[in-house]
Amino acid sequence: MLGKFSEITDIGSALDAFVDYMSLGGAQVMYPILGVAVVLWFALGYRIAVLRRGSDKNVRVLLKRAEEGRSNPPNGIVDEAIARGLVLKRADKPDLRRYLDEAFGPLEADLKRYAILVAALVAVAPLLGLLGTVIGMIETFESLADMTLFSQTGGIAAGIATALFTTQMGLVVAVPGMIAKGVLDRKQFQIETDLAQIKDILCSSPKASPA
Repeated sequence: MLGKFSEITDIGSALDAFVDYMSLGGAQVMYPILGVAVVLWFALGYRIAVLRRGSDKNVRVLLKRAEEGRSNPPNGIVDEAIARGLVLKRADKPDLRRYLDEAFGPLEADLKRYAILVAALVAVAPLLGLLGTVIGMIETFESLADMTLFSQTGGIAAGIATALFTTQMGLVVAVPGMIAKGVLDRKQFQIETDLAQIKDILCSSPKASPA
């Protein structure tokens, strides 16, 4: 199989090698795993785009700069939250925290979007790979009586090796997804902490002066 990949010279040969690889594990499992990979990385891409904090400075520093009119246009969730919060603070709203909760609600919803889907897909990918392996092993051991299955490509050993391609594919999808998920979950937690800190600071500080 590695020899086939070493012979890739153009898009057509790359596509042929990819189709060959997918057929080795069985289309009934390999293509669903491929579908999981596509959806997983779409969801991860969305979360990467959304989980932008903005400036890396401390929340108190950002609030002070914004109150003094020295901040840049919002370039992330924390920056946007500060801008929204100061508008409400300057409007001298009663029960400010309630208004802040409402204003920050869409931002907090964006932080969590697709998080559950990513976790589910990361868990499903290796299970699909294991399912394909089990299916291949069952077919292989059913052939022990007459040695007909995979007899032209190495017998039972080749059948077992082929069955393991699905496990390989599942892990190739799940492991990078799990790493990316962990990084993004930490970013989400940090931004959620920043938003809570912004609410506390605005609710406990005197009325902000007009910009």
